[in-house]
Amino acid sequence: MSKPLFADVILPLPLRDKFTYLVPASFEPNMKLGVRVIVQFGARKYFSALVYRLHQEPPSGDFDLKSIDAILDKEPIVNQAQIIAWEWVADYYCCSLGEVFKAALPSALKLESQSNVSFNPHFNMEEELTGEEEALLLMLQGRGQANIKEINQFLGRKSSYATLKVLLEKNAILIEERLKDSYKPKTIGVVKLSDQFSTPKAIENIFEGIGRAKKQRELLEYFLAETVFSEESQNSLTKKELLEQTGISDAVLKVVVDKGILTIEEVEIGRLIQNHTEEQFLYELNEAQEKALVQVKEGFQTKRPVLLHGVTSSGKTEVYIKLIEEVLAQNKQVLYLVPEIGLTSQLNNRLKRAFGDRAGIYHSKFNDAERVEIWFNILEEKEDAYQVVLGARSAVFLPFKKLGLIIVDEEHENSYKQFDPAPRYHARDMAVVLGQIHKAPVLLGTATPSFESYFNAKLKKYALVELKERFQGIELPEIVVADIRKATRQRQMKSLLTPELYDEVKQALEKEEQVILFQNRRGFAPYMQCTSCGWIPKCQNCDVSLTYHKYRSSLVCHYCGHTTSLPDTCGECHSDDIRTKGYGTEQIEEELGILFPEARVARMDLDTTRAKRSFDQLIYKFETKQIDILVGTQMVTKGLDFEHVRVVGILNADQMLNYPDFRSFERSFQLMAQVSGRAGRKNKRGKVVIQTSQPTHEVLAEVASNSFDLLFNRQMLERKLFRYPPYFRLVKIVVKHKSRERLDLGANQLAAILRKLFVNQVLGPEYPVISRVQTWYQKEIWLKLDKNKQLSPAKKQLMDVIGQIKGLPNNGGLIIYADVDPM
Repeated sequence: MSKPLFADVILPLPLRDKFTYLVPASFEPNMKLGVRVIVQFGARKYFSALVYRLHQEPPSGDFDLKSIDAILDKEPIVNQAQIIAWEWVADYYCCSLGEVFKAALPSALKLESQSNVSFNPHFNMEEELTGEEEALLLMLQGRGQANIKEINQFLGRKSSYATLKVLLEKNAILIEERLKDSYKPKTIGVVKLSDQFSTPKAIENIFEGIGRAKKQRELLEYFLAETVFSEESQNSLTKKELLEQTGISDAVLKVVVDKGILTIEEVEIGRLIQNHTEEQFLYELNEAQEKALVQVKEGFQTKRPVLLHGVTSSGKTEVYIKLIEEVLAQNKQVLYLVPEIGLTSQLNNRLKRAFGDRAGIYHSKFNDAERVEIWFNILEEKEDAYQVVLGARSAVFLPFKKLGLIIVDEEHENSYKQFDPAPRYHARDMAVVLGQIHKAPVLLGTATPSFESYFNAKLKKYALVELKERFQGIELPEIVVADIRKATRQRQMKSLLTPELYDEVKQALEKEEQVILFQNRRGFAPYMQCTSCGWIPKCQNCDVSLTYHKYRSSLVCHYCGHTTSLPDTCGECHSDDIRTKGYGTEQIEEELGILFPEARVARMDLDTTRAKRSFDQLIYKFETKQIDILVGTQMVTKGLDFEHVRVVGILNADQMLNYPDFRSFERSFQLMAQVSGRAGRKNKRGKVVIQTSQPTHEVLAEVASNSFDLLFNRQMLERKLFRYPPYFRLVKIVVKHKSRERLDLGANQLAAILRKLFVNQVLGPEYPVISRVQTWYQKEIWLKLDKNKQLSPAKKQLMDVIGQIKGLPNNGGLIIYADVDPM
């Protein structure tokens, strides 16, 4: 008798362990690594788990081993290269494989059980019941069963658990767990002739079953004309086409089907849009681009990632496209990462022109079903499979098999970092690891490198290629620093604009050129304040002021979404003199409408781009000059290419420069340089006006002279002195609790143990700038770890200590997590 087979599986839960299940003998021939299986976890819950390892080693311990209930896939949906990448992510970012599994797979591929409640037929309804309990039981009797959400709606409550608990104790209801499969293939109804009418003689008698039914006869005549008697020799029509062309109802078609003349078959079709774009001739590179291309290839030969440092509008994308062309010629795949979903629109159009339907997009704005289909499109390498995938950070988890090139565009962007939930990975760093796993070259491109990447290039860990001139010889924009304090003192301000910026905007509009104005704060005003006592309306869930949104006529918390109406009087002194303070994109848009009434002004921020296609529509309108002035947040800084923009205005540089973070100067330079790069990209030199109260600030001088190296060298001296990246690794440990007292106790216990393990490397615990978010108080402990020492043992010690603290008495409800390389 052969030994039984066991499977170690990964559950989509934040648990550090893998769990072992018995493989039933009947399942053994079909059991493979990387397939999903249904397992019971706990007393009632069922999950789809991923098979991680197959073996014949029975687990130790005295417990009843559960069996796998079902196999969901014929073939693996995750390959070995992905598992290796997952293991690296779990180890490096201090999280579990289950959390990586949950983040990596589209939601529709992760099944979880759903509680269904039904009436117990053996229950005696004559027992004493409240009106609510009786009503619920009668509903269940009539419907057969209902899930928790439906019961909540029926009772008109947010939670019905108290009522269900009482009924469960009375044995009046039964609760069953059923797996909910959220992915269903998209199908279309296809109408065909029944098999009995497959011969010409049978078709001659086809109308005998119709009789005098005029509509049925019309439907059948059209169907035969378009199929049997058509020169195209097609044997079917879609149900939709048949009904639309004849104008006949679905009920008539149903009658013809019931008579056995026609049949309707549901055929699976894809949700992915194939535009069948014709591939066009690729642009020839200029001399500087050709030189950069050669140097990039030489860098690839050294098996190192390559950092392409090219000024804005230097033509980095065309270099990428030439590299992609060569990789596709080898029948390999390309992953092209961008930091924001908004960038995919313009880039996708350029890739489609170059590579047609071989290029596709993957990001979180797609619905679950579309993401599943892209997953299988790449996994199964179908005939129409994407060879170039353009995506945001989540695209690093796709099941590539023949990855030949990874491009990380705008590699400096902190949007590549996942903040919540775990895994808190950085897609740029993960891309470098993926390149090692797949033996694929990695290209990091940017006009303003992250200090970490530039540091690695200086140490020769990365190859460095520089592209220092703009495409077609266009000059970098002229940068003017405008003094807000001086203009205010001399009463020269035009609303929110200094005279320098106002004049430039006016001249651009007169010449029918376009303008971009950048302010990294959405809403009408950051906060409101009572002029009598200084009271500021704050969020009831978070320690932040509420932002005034005029178009909604409400105050909104940008952390938890809490919304409240405008106060008529002060909450402290009851004065009615409450005024807005500061300004956001919404107020700027309104003021510009007054200053330049003839100009067409639009706003690009989170509030105006929530819908799936809204960003694309704004980009299209600006590209086609239907918008004269575009006001935006960081969205307008990220790699967008507009031909007619001559003037860019940065309305408040102080907000970036004075942010309390060791990276504030680095980010300020990157943000200002990137937004400046939107000006003068075609035909003529652009102009950038930076408004500030600190006109002599050294970072502004470095932006104006494009002196990235000067800033980098100065900042490296400070970072080394104060033990910050890239010389040291940072790990931020966040501790949360609903109670401030319990939080203080748990955070102090954790810090005390960490100080024993990591002497002189622990900072905190301290409350961050915003100490309460979504009703959770939070404290932070920071570790500064030496890069030259082994990090894995240190992180394992850290995770063990976190588990130890969570298990202590009085620490129930404590949330603790580690964020490695926080941004």
